[in-house]
Amino acid sequence: MRAHQLLPYLSMQRVRTATRLVTVALGACVKSETCSVLANRPKTCLLRRHIHTARVIMSYSIVERGSRFTMDYRVFFTDSQQNVISPFHDIPLYPSSSDQSVCNMVVEIPRWSNAKMEISTQEKMNPIKQDVKKEKPRFVKNVFPHHGYIWNYGAFPQTYEDPKITTPDTGCKGDSDPLDVCEIGYKVHPRGSVIQVKILGTLALIDEGETDWKILAIDVTDPLAEKLNDIEDIDKHMPGFLKATVEWFKIYKMPDGKPENTFAFDGEAKNKEYALKVVEECSKQWKDLIGKNVECDSIKCENTTVAGSPYKIENQEANACVENHPALQEAEVLGPEVDKWYYV
Repeated sequence: MRAHQLLPYLSMQRVRTATRLVTVALGACVKSETCSVLANRPKTCLLRRHIHTARVIMSYSIVERGSRFTMDYRVFFTDSQQNVISPFHDIPLYPSSSDQSVCNMVVEIPRWSNAKMEISTQEKMNPIKQDVKKEKPRFVKNVFPHHGYIWNYGAFPQTYEDPKITTPDTGCKGDSDPLDVCEIGYKVHPRGSVIQVKILGTLALIDEGETDWKILAIDVTDPLAEKLNDIEDIDKHMPGFLKATVEWFKIYKMPDGKPENTFAFDGEAKNKEYALKVVEECSKQWKDLIGKNVECDSIKCENTTVAGSPYKIENQEANACVENHPALQEAEVLGPEVDKWYYV
């Protein structure tokens, strides 16, 4: 498909600048991305993600609002018809029912960046926003020798760590978020990407008394993906990377005056089989949440696609969420302290 053929799908409004189209074909998987700037929105960007498999065809875009690196910044997700969807509830966990070791991942934080972006579980349609600390946008400190996040960091859609359920192996309850994912491939994926990843294992971080699973996975299109099939393969083909990951999670909050984080299993990464069980359990907990079998408390469960969900709403109501936020503006200029080294 040529770039001009994609433009009608990007917006009903006139596009005045160039469109970039990249297509990568790998076996049964084809991935395209499109970025455009619309005439009547200052630097508005729609980032399109197409994921094709033998069974499922999905197409997502992002719509940015507000000013990046400020508290009003939001990243909304839309489907192929430009209708707003929830990245938490409407994007399927599994791109294919035939292989549950491959999942869709929503990228919240590109590798090497510091801005602590996350799916907002407490806002309608769950846009990505920047975490706030002491009434300011939060940036993760650079703890030597690391700079920002050392993987593409994000979440598995349609998963939930229930804060009322104690995990037997950790003795702690869930953190009330979707499952976190560390994608360890070589590409730096833009914020809002929806990519397919192969599950390799998991770490069990204990964060302020809560179980906070960190699923380790790799982009299925990465050159190492065929060689990495379980947790031990990471040390074999990426020596030092797993150790660096454990160290990063242990110390990343220490510059803020907090103690070293701890792990269940003495920091040992559990294998693929164990990780798949974690994902399956958190998928069940999400199903209970979205089906209103448990109380949602402050979690926003509005969705447009989940059959039988009492929280399902019409597209018109979902689309109104974007219009309630200011148009995209110039990003906030960051001070030099964002790049400061910290030593612990």
